[in-house]
Amino acid sequence: MNDAILVTGGAGFIGSNFVLNWIGSTTSSAINLDLMTYAGNPENLSSLDGDRRHLLVRGDICDAKLVGSLLREHQPRAIVHFAAESHVDRSIASPGAFMQTNVQGTFALLEQAKAYWSSLSQADKESFRFLHVSTDEVYGTLGPLDPPFSEATAYAPNSPYAASKAASDHLVRAYHHTWGFPTLTTNCSNNYGPFQFPEKLIPLMILNALESKALPVYGDGMNVRDWLFVEDHCSAIRTVLESGRVGETYNIGGNSERANIDVVKTICDLVDEMRPRAGKGSRRELITYVQDRPGHDRRYAIDASKLLRELGWKPSSEFESGLRKTVRWYLDHASWIENVRTGAYLEWMNKNYSERVAL
Repeated sequence: MNDAILVTGGAGFIGSNFVLNWIGSTTSSAINLDLMTYAGNPENLSSLDGDRRHLLVRGDICDAKLVGSLLREHQPRAIVHFAAESHVDRSIASPGAFMQTNVQGTFALLEQAKAYWSSLSQADKESFRFLHVSTDEVYGTLGPLDPPFSEATAYAPNSPYAASKAASDHLVRAYHHTWGFPTLTTNCSNNYGPFQFPEKLIPLMILNALESKALPVYGDGMNVRDWLFVEDHCSAIRTVLESGRVGETYNIGGNSERANIDVVKTICDLVDEMRPRAGKGSRRELITYVQDRPGHDRRYAIDASKLLRELGWKPSSEFESGLRKTVRWYLDHASWIENVRTGAYLEWMNKNYSERVAL
């Protein structure tokens, strides 16, 4: 077994940030398996061009033959599983893709990983890890005074996306408890930062504000999320991978609950500061309340005290500083934005927002 790791979905938002961090701060290599769907972008990893420690493979985690051959050839010491369909609105419009990737894909990956693990020496078996990256959305929704989600919170997924991730979490748990397969699971809160595909709230609002377009806010804008800077998420995953207890779940949060409308207003103020509109008012004027999405969870919040207590991890970024870095990154990377805003992206944006009634 080598010191390399296999990363699935490593050309996506969180995955690419993790791979960049891994290659930049360790001496080991990363085999990066990504299907390169709309959200998988090799340009995220362009700084690694020519680095022999990074191998980018275009392929599907459902492809058992491909996954098995990669494991046998590269003999990784760990798998970090990011690959997933992850946008709630898309799961409402087209749930089938979420069942295929998040459920069937995780099952196929587990099967190949278990077979590979079973072939290892006893010492290598004991050091191997399969880390499954999941979401706080599996826990459902919270009332305004409810305590945050802990690892003991019962699952209650409310969207096809959340249900598909809950199913994958249960599969990972079952493979550990049935066969002793050395798994770790992390459930994170909403991520933000560089390379996030601009269908998600924060990059969408940054880019629309920059271009003086309407800023569509669902419902009354008071849905609350706990925001986690992607660099903090990557550091937490590395901590769990190296020191987490096998078979355990660890919640990762940013300690930054914010109502969506407050996030949007802060983005408006930051864009106004960095790119003022000559002769025009605040970009807050662009905020437009639109029809809510079906089954929109009201509040998410993460209790990450287990991760602090057992492994000593806590987020290093305050939301305001992380958001400022994020806005600056999008303002400074116009070519990346232009390249990801393809016809497919425009088609989705038109489908998802054009028929929503302004409130």
